[in-house]
Amino acid sequence: MSPMAQPDPRPVPRPGALDPLLPADPSTIAGYRLLGRLGAGGMGVVYLGRTGTGELAAVKVTHADRADRADFRARFRREVEAARRVASPWAVPVTGADPDAPEPWMATAFVPGPSLGEAVRAHGPLPGRSVRILGGAVARALAAVHTAGLVHRDVKPGNVLLAVDGPRLIDFGIARATGETGLTSTDMVVGTPGFLAPEQAEARAAEIGPAADVFALGCLLAFAATGRPPFGAGAPDALLYRTVHDEPDLDGVPEPLLDLVRQCLAKEPAARPTADEVALRLTEDTSDTPAGWLPAPVVADVAARSAAMLALPDIDPTAPGTVPAAPAGPGRRGFLLLGAGAAVLAAGGAYALWNSGRDGTGDGKPSAPKPRNTWAIGVLADLSGPAQEIGRAQERGARLAVERFNAVHGGKPFTLELKVSDDRGDRAGALAAARRLTSDPSVLAVLGPTSDDTGVAALPAFEEAGVPLLTVSAGYHLFTLRGASGAPNTTVLRAIPNHIIAGTYLAWAATLPSRIRRPGVLQERTDDQYSWQYVRGVGFGFKQAGVAPHFRVVPGRATDYRRIVGEMIDAGIDAYVHCGDRSTAVLAARALNQLGFTGPRFTGQHVLGSAFLQEAGEDAEGWYVCAPVVDPVQRAADTKQKAADRELAQDFLDAHRERYGTAPAFYTGESFDAVNLVTSWLSSNAAKGPPARKGLWEALRKRKHTGAMGGYSFADNGELIGIGTFLYGVRKGAYTFLGPAPAEPRKPEKA
Repeated sequence: MSPMAQPDPRPVPRPGALDPLLPADPSTIAGYRLLGRLGAGGMGVVYLGRTGTGELAAVKVTHADRADRADFRARFRREVEAARRVASPWAVPVTGADPDAPEPWMATAFVPGPSLGEAVRAHGPLPGRSVRILGGAVARALAAVHTAGLVHRDVKPGNVLLAVDGPRLIDFGIARATGETGLTSTDMVVGTPGFLAPEQAEARAAEIGPAADVFALGCLLAFAATGRPPFGAGAPDALLYRTVHDEPDLDGVPEPLLDLVRQCLAKEPAARPTADEVALRLTEDTSDTPAGWLPAPVVADVAARSAAMLALPDIDPTAPGTVPAAPAGPGRRGFLLLGAGAAVLAAGGAYALWNSGRDGTGDGKPSAPKPRNTWAIGVLADLSGPAQEIGRAQERGARLAVERFNAVHGGKPFTLELKVSDDRGDRAGALAAARRLTSDPSVLAVLGPTSDDTGVAALPAFEEAGVPLLTVSAGYHLFTLRGASGAPNTTVLRAIPNHIIAGTYLAWAATLPSRIRRPGVLQERTDDQYSWQYVRGVGFGFKQAGVAPHFRVVPGRATDYRRIVGEMIDAGIDAYVHCGDRSTAVLAARALNQLGFTGPRFTGQHVLGSAFLQEAGEDAEGWYVCAPVVDPVQRAADTKQKAADRELAQDFLDAHRERYGTAPAFYTGESFDAVNLVTSWLSSNAAKGPPARKGLWEALRKRKHTGAMGGYSFADNGELIGIGTFLYGVRKGAYTFLGPAPAEPRKPEKA
C-alpha cells in the first residue's frame, strides 16, 4: 500500500501545554513574534505567533532539508495557493505566507479550541443540534473549496477545530484541483483511512472529486454523533477494505440525520449529495446563528485554552544557530510499544534481577535465590477464558517437553522448570500476565500467546526484556511482518503461517472441487483483524486461481444469517467461505442447511475445535476447515511419512497418553515441538556456558528442527517457511484429517 497523509503536525495546545522554543528556533518570522511550539513533525514545525497588533497565528515552517526538494516546495506552494483560494468563514484563513523563502512558511489564523477528535475523545459524542451545526458549517466550507475548483481530500476529526462561534476546516496540504493528478502516483492512497471515500481507498485517481469530500463529511458526522468512526478502527488496510466493501456502522446516529448520513456514505460518487445540498438540508430547520452550539464541557475547554493563550507573556529572544544538547533517552523500540514508561521500568527491573542472580515473583517481592543450574521456559496462554481449550493444550505440550528434557538429562547441565501465566484471553490483563514471565530472569523463552488480541497487548513486554516468544496459534501478520518503515522483528518466532497466507491456502483448498465457479466469501467482523486478514488472503488465492468470488461483509453483531446467506445464494454462489469466528460459523451452518444450499463450505483456523461440532451439531456435517495443526494419530500411522518421522509422532502420542491418559488435543503437538526447539538448542550449546536471553532469538531462528508434528525452519523475519496449513473435513460429527492444504490452486479445466 502506498503512503497516506500523516497526522496533522499542529496539535491545538491544552492550557499550559504550549512547548517552549528551543535555542535553535528563531524569535520572529516575517513580523510574527514566536511564543512557543504548537507541534513538530517530519515536515517541519508549527509555532504559535503573535502579530504586532496582538493577533495570534499558527505559523507553519518547513525544514530546510525538505525545502531543498523541488517536489516538496511545489507541494507547499500548492497548499498555500489552495488555502488562499477558499473564501469561507468556516475555513481557517491564510494571514501570510512565503513559499519561496529558504524555509517556506505559512501563517493561518489561530483557533484556540480543540479539534473535533479531541473534543469527542474527551467529552463523548456531540448532541444532535451540535452535529447539525457542525455539519452545516463544514459543508459550507467544502462548498467553498469545491467552488474554488479544489478537492480537500482529508476531511477528518483532526482537521476540524471547534470554536464558540462555529467550527473551522483546516489543512489544505493535500488539496488538489478537481481532476488534477500530476504530483500524485496513480496507485497512491492519499488521505486518512477511515475517512476516505471508496474511490480514494482504491486509488482511483480519475474518480476523486468533490463527492469524495462529501463521503468524508458523512464519516465525520457519524463520528461526531456516535463517538466512533463508521468503518471501525484498526490497521489501514482493514479500514480501506471495509470502506470499499462494508456497510457503515451508523448505530446511534440520530434519526433525523440518519438518511442524510447514509446518502453521504453511498459507495458510488454519483449517488451522494453535493456539499451545497448537505448544507441546505442541515440548516433548513436550524437557527442561522451557532450561538450556544457546543455542549458546556467543550465550551469550558475552549475558554480555558483561550485564557491560557491570551495570558502568554512576552518571550525572550532565542539564539538562532545554536543547537541544544540532545536529551538522553531509550533507543528505538519495536512494534506495538504500549505503556512505554512502565515497559522501560519493567525491563530495567528484569535486568537488575538478572544481574543480581535473584528471581522475582511477579508481584514485586523478591524470592529466594535460584540455583544457578535451574532455568525456565514460560507459557503465556489463555487457561480460563474463551480460548482455554487451545491454551490448556499448549500448556500440556510445553510441560511434556520440559519433563522429557529433565528426564533425559537428569539435571545436567541444568534443570528446566515450566512457569505458566494465564492471560485469561483478556487483552486488558495480557501485558501484566506477560511481565510476570519477562520480569523473572530465569525465564529464557516463552511459548505463547494463544490469541492475536492478547499477543498485541503483551508483545511490548517481550520486546523490552529481549525474551523470545514462540507462537503456534497467533497468526496476526504484524507480529513478524513490520514493513519497510518499521523496526524488524527480533522477538517472535511464528510456527504457523500468518493469517493472510493461511487465507490464501484456504482459497486454494476451495478450488479443489472441480465444479466451483462462483464461491461466496463472507467477512464477519467479530474478530476484525483476523477476518480482514483472511479475506485479503482468500481474495489473493482466488485471483491466482482465476476465480471471481462474490464478497459480502457484515458487522460482528449480525445474527440474521438466513437473510445474509440467502442474499449470497441469490447472487449465484456455488461454494461458501466463512472468514470469521466460530459463533457466526455456527449461524452460517444452520442458515445454509435451512436454505437447502448444497455447495461445499470452507472456513479457517478460528472455527476448528470441539465447540463448533457441539454447537452446530448436524449442520457442521460436510464443512472443511483449514488450520495450522496436524493430527498426531494420523501422522504416526501415515505410511507416506519417513519411518523416523512416524516414530517421533508415536513417541509423542505414547508420552501424552501416559502422562494425561488421553490422546492429545489440537495444538498440543505443535507446542511440544516449539518448546523442544528451545530445549534442543540449550542442550547442544550447554558446554559454551550458562544460557542467556541475549542472542537466543537469532539462534533459534537459524535452527532447523524436526519434531513430532513435522519440520520447522524460519525466514529472516521469524515467519515459518513452508505451508504449515492442513485440511480437515467434518464427517459423522468428528474432524477427519485430509492432509496438507494445497500449495497451489487447482488448474482451471479447459472448456
